[in-house]
Amino acid sequence: MGFLELFSKPETYVMLATLAGLEIVLGIDNIVFITILCGRLPPQKQPKARRIGLGLALISRLGLLFALGWVMGLKAELFSIFGHPISGRDLILILGGLFLLGKASHEVYHEVETPGHHEEHPVGAATGEGKAAASTFGMILVQIMFLDLVFSLDSVITAVGMVPHISIMAIAMIIAVIVMIAGAGPVGDFVQTHASVRVLALAFLLLIGTLLMAEGFGQHVPRGYVYFAMGFALAIELFNMRRVARSKRLWLIEKRDLSRLDQDPLHRDHALEGYAKPK
Repeated sequence: MGFLELFSKPETYVMLATLAGLEIVLGIDNIVFITILCGRLPPQKQPKARRIGLGLALISRLGLLFALGWVMGLKAELFSIFGHPISGRDLILILGGLFLLGKASHEVYHEVETPGHHEEHPVGAATGEGKAAASTFGMILVQIMFLDLVFSLDSVITAVGMVPHISIMAIAMIIAVIVMIAGAGPVGDFVQTHASVRVLALAFLLLIGTLLMAEGFGQHVPRGYVYFAMGFALAIELFNMRRVARSKRLWLIEKRDLSRLDQDPLHRDHALEGYAKPK
């Protein structure tokens, strides 16, 4: 079927919209992981690192998509553990899950033991040494590339199971990454600004790492459960943040009014007389 003939059918756009939406949802893992890693960089370098990271994610997805024969070959058994067959795909998922668990646990430790380290001691900025900063930037990109491969593998296999046309898969992935690049900045800034949301994001990565390992050992757990649980936890945290901000605002208003009364004795006496008069 030709390209023009394919895109002359209405069902093509339904498949494209469905797959693009699914790719965006699956890309949440990527955005959260890249945001956490880029938080170790100086603030002025974080947007560049996020864009490069998501660009690498697109390259990984398209590369795996056009190497479908190799990807499908990853399902062949390599060896077995306690009678359970392990394929190349399973091995990548297990290693990616282990890496994600280790990285998220390390970041949780820093959040608990050295709170505020993101703001006070950005990596490479405290010493002012260009080589150290460049080395840190490069190491972060290497970590992003490795996890991009894991997430891209999952994304491509999902796409192959949904849509029979490579052109639709490629366009859906490009649309998804464009949306992710547009949303990565605001999401990243919000996560880095609020420590409690950052901890939630790390908990999300711990769950995703556990899911990747479970899938590697043949235990499929629908990610919808994790997305719903983390979305619910995020909603509760947003309500709590709004409550705290409102209480602080009311406290500042009350403090300002009391300060004004102290500075104006005549106004203070008039106000006190008004409270003293019986109704």
